[in-house]
Amino acid sequence: MGKNSKIKRYITAFTIIIAVLLVLIIWNISYGSVDMKFRDITNALFLRDESTLSKIIWQIRMPRLIAAILLGGALSVSGFLLQSFFQNPIAGPYVLGISSGAKLVVALVMIFLLEKGIMISSLGMVIAAFTGSLLAMAFVLVISFKIKNMSILVVCGIMIGYICSAITDFCVTFASDSNIVNLHNWSMGSFSGMSWDNIKVMSVIVVITVTATFFLSKPISAYQLGEAYARNMGVNVQILRILLILLSSLLSACVTAFAGPISFVGIAVPHLVKIIMKTAKPIVLIPGCFLGGAVITLFCDGIARCVFAPTEISISSVTAIFLVPVVLMAMLKKNGK
Repeated sequence: MGKNSKIKRYITAFTIIIAVLLVLIIWNISYGSVDMKFRDITNALFLRDESTLSKIIWQIRMPRLIAAILLGGALSVSGFLLQSFFQNPIAGPYVLGISSGAKLVVALVMIFLLEKGIMISSLGMVIAAFTGSLLAMAFVLVISFKIKNMSILVVCGIMIGYICSAITDFCVTFASDSNIVNLHNWSMGSFSGMSWDNIKVMSVIVVITVTATFFLSKPISAYQLGEAYARNMGVNVQILRILLILLSSLLSACVTAFAGPISFVGIAVPHLVKIIMKTAKPIVLIPGCFLGGAVITLFCDGIARCVFAPTEISISSVTAIFLVPVVLMAMLKKNGK
């Protein structure tokens, strides 16, 4: 296939993904426990009066959908980095226990501070989650040096995730403070309660980290072809591996800190983007994964919020229903080789 036809396919794919994202943005603004007409939405968006509909859009729905876009994209890029690092198609922050490690440390820090009457800041939550992510990643790396079979490594990651989740659930269940008890909803994964202050912090972290990842496209591409090839191309493999760990951990930590653990987005979306783009080039897949993760997460959050409105279900329940078949397909394809 010629270079021009590939470029046309990439442009077409990105155009379709962006168009779907715009449709989902309108849908998420319009529907929920309170449905809105197009005229109500335009008035609220442009006039920004003190009406109830305007407050619902600007104080509740807009921060939530922006968070879903940013964090969904971040989670997908994190999954892509982990799959590149471990050379495993089912590696991801949720499966390897990294999200659960972040959840555990955030919960412990919040419980400790709330018992003292101290509210943790958004940046503090990200730092706590990043610490938990790195600890979980350290366990996975130690195991990876002992075990060369990637299937067993994934199973070990799942076990680490179960242990971290069990400890978190135990702490949350027996917490006495009402604010701590409300951590249960967060621990199940949710974009509810997002504020503009949250958006400011996550925007800085996600934009800087994803941009840094994009500029690593060339060395990642070389690394995908093997460590020996990457070294011959002048890539410092050791530094690249450290950067992959830090960037993927920071992205998954940011997601967990604000929305709790969200399952299967980090594993499934990179595969979907590869199928759509028909390429493994990181320079195409990194922006594709970000936009694809944003689309999938915004769609699943809309389902979680609207289907049983005003009751909201866990977003991880929705992502599992839609994305587990993709993960199974990736596993079957890997074993079929």
